Amino acid sequence: MMKYQAVIFDFDYTLGDSTEGIVESANYGLEALGYAPAPREDVCKTIGLSLAETYHALTGDASKEHAQIFDRSFKEKADQVMVKNTSLYPGVIQMLEELKGKGLLLGIVTTKFHYRIDAILEKCQAEGYFDVIVGGEDVASMKPDPEGVFLALAAWKLEAGRVLYVGDSVVDAKTAKASGVDFAGVTTGTTSRGLLGQYPNVGIFRDLEEIRNFIKS
Repeated sequence: MMKYQAVIFDFDYTLGDSTEGIVESANYGLEALGYAPAPREDVCKTIGLSLAETYHALTGDASKEHAQIFDRSFKEKADQVMVKNTSLYPGVIQMLEELKGKGLLLGIVTTKFHYRIDAILEKCQAEGYFDVIVGGEDVASMKPDPEGVFLALAAWKLEAGRVLYVGDSVVDAKTAKASGVDFAGVTTGTTSRGLLGQYPNVGIFRDLEEIRNFIKS
């Protein structure tokens, strides 16, 4: 019998890549406040953070008012460019089919907005695989607060010990720890194996193929 009954995935840099849309949207938000565009690599390091945290990380400015302007501008541009500039990683559909075939419940807990995840999954013909999706607008507190994972657990009526959380960032590792679920790190993002390994985990994996083999075993 498999230990897990459900698997929760982060989205960005775990299941898919939205880099182009995120960089374009972040720089649109910065330019609305008079900043020069941020280097691509700096924006990439913020993926997974809330928009307020992203603004602070890119500018050092702690102003809540400015963060709100950035938030609005980012969303305005993202509504135009995010879905078309997002793709799933190779092998994701096959992995989801196999996990569903084994009777596992599948979910997504992400800071990305729920409606945007729905649109991306529809575009990529992956909308039927997930039993629960918790997006940024579905919670009062963003990751690493455990609220999103707790919502998934409640929807499934599962104990934390029966659920695996898969993510690529320190935010994901902290989220899993705070919610009491096992964490599997994947190095498809910008966070190193060594850094992910500083948090409780059942393994740090190169890609989703390794994650799939781990779950199967």
